Amino acid sequence: MGGDFGILTAVGLVVLIGALLALGRFYPGSGADVLDWKPTRSVEVEAELELDDVDQMLAAQNERRRRRGERERSLEEVELGVAAGLREQQDRLAAYRASLESSASAEEDLEELLAITNRRRVKRGLPELTADGLHAELAASSGRTQAPSPSGGDPGANSPADA
Repeated sequence: MGGDFGILTAVGLVVLIGALLALGRFYPGSGADVLDWKPTRSVEVEAELELDDVDQMLAAQNERRRRRGERERSLEEVELGVAAGLREQQDRLAAYRASLESSASAEEDLEELLAITNRRRVKRGLPELTADGLHAELAASSGRTQAPSPSGGDPGANSPADA
């Protein structure tokens, strides 16, 4: 008896959701018509207000520039400055993406070299190197070449080049 109620409730929900979706799909008009909603301003009015705002900001900036003894700027100069800033941003983005690609290429080269080195190390009975292990060895060996060990040993004795 309890299972019948669950099935009846589930079917009722599916029918209710389906009826609401059908009503939304086949109703002539839109939700704005039902609510009698109209935009307060047209696109033309918005564009005109935007241009007025730009003119007011430019006038205020020029007033401050006059008080400081600097020359005024025209709208064209401001637009050219913005365009130059955007070009510079795009150039920096392109350089950053190129550096990412080159670092990805460098990582691929490192993995390839590690695979070759590890084949030789396995043949000689040595443990395989990981990228992190190689970086640690390089950091340690660069520290030894800059500051010789107090024992006076050869700074390059344990270098990764022996691998």
